[in-house]
Amino acid sequence: MFAIKTVLADLNNKQHAQAYLELMSHYACEPMGGGEDLTDFAKDNLVNRLLARNDVFIVLIFSQNKPAALLTAIEGFSTFACKPLLNIHDVVVHSDFRGNGLTKVLFEKIEQLAKQRDCCKITLEVLSGNKVAYNAYQKLGFSDYQLDPEFGSALFWSKKLTE
Repeated sequence: MFAIKTVLADLNNKQHAQAYLELMSHYACEPMGGGEDLTDFAKDNLVNRLLARNDVFIVLIFSQNKPAALLTAIEGFSTFACKPLLNIHDVVVHSDFRGNGLTKVLFEKIEQLAKQRDCCKITLEVLSGNKVAYNAYQKLGFSDYQLDPEFGSALFWSKKLTE
């Protein structure tokens, strides 16, 4: 593997903020990210909106000062466990750096943070057709969520809100 630097991002740091936006844009343009670049609104406001929150954690990986990968996690709360949890919202490995184990590095760092914050679990969503991510997450110990197999697996649903 090549030399990498893994950091918990500080979006006040211009290099971190620029790397974050560059990787998010790269991801958004790919089929699994929707196939369209981030909107101008998102590009102009995302960093400041994230900085205004105290529940967002971003892991960045650099290789030779180039942004290689990122993971965005947002803290939630489990009422059943009465503890915080981290939901992984974005996982991006730039296409130039895929196949080098960076997803594992991102997840090791976020799991370390989750344990430090006394989280009860880490959650994520994955598209059923994204076999590469699906298989990677399974290797890292993730699986569908069930309380009782008789009632099936939990489904992640959404409803878009219009303005």
